[in-house]
Amino acid sequence: MTETAELRAQGVRRVLIGEEEIDRRIVEIARELDAEFGADVPLMVGVLNGAVAFMTDLMKAMTVPLQIDFMAVSSYGDATRSSGVVRILKDLNQEIEGRRLVVVEDIVDSGLTLQYLLDVLRRRNPADITVVALLKKEKPDAVDVQVDKIGFTIPDEFVVGYGLDFAGKYRNLPYVAVLDPSLIGEA
Repeated sequence: MTETAELRAQGVRRVLIGEEEIDRRIVEIARELDAEFGADVPLMVGVLNGAVAFMTDLMKAMTVPLQIDFMAVSSYGDATRSSGVVRILKDLNQEIEGRRLVVVEDIVDSGLTLQYLLDVLRRRNPADITVVALLKKEKPDAVDVQVDKIGFTIPDEFVVGYGLDFAGKYRNLPYVAVLDPSLIGEA
């Protein structure tokens, strides 16, 4: 079976960003964050579920002491486009007033979910917020939202892998890939 046939059998049209490329970029971002935080102990906030793979590898690549917590927000459900209605499904366990935060996102698409999340966090008076996203889509209609460090800018295609899912599947792929569009109608 050819590599292309193997990918199609998995529901993937093509690999967009390979595993080694992801690993290299994560190390670069980790070094930047280490330099930025120095002696501070930031609270790394992972946005569930998609950011888990990225956050795990990012925090392992960092050398500064840090703490972690998670939030879960949703604006998609099982859809491929944001509904525009954002809900907090799981809130932070820790108080963040006066803390330096690193918000870790898997992907910034429309920007609406991240904008909502940042509004919620800012009302809790952290010292500052740094936003790190593995992916940012090139979308002309996206809202202008704070993203301080971007792993990769990608075209406006539906992607899966490395934590990103389609209807709960594909998160375990070690790369970022474009989903076969024929599967979107099957969900």
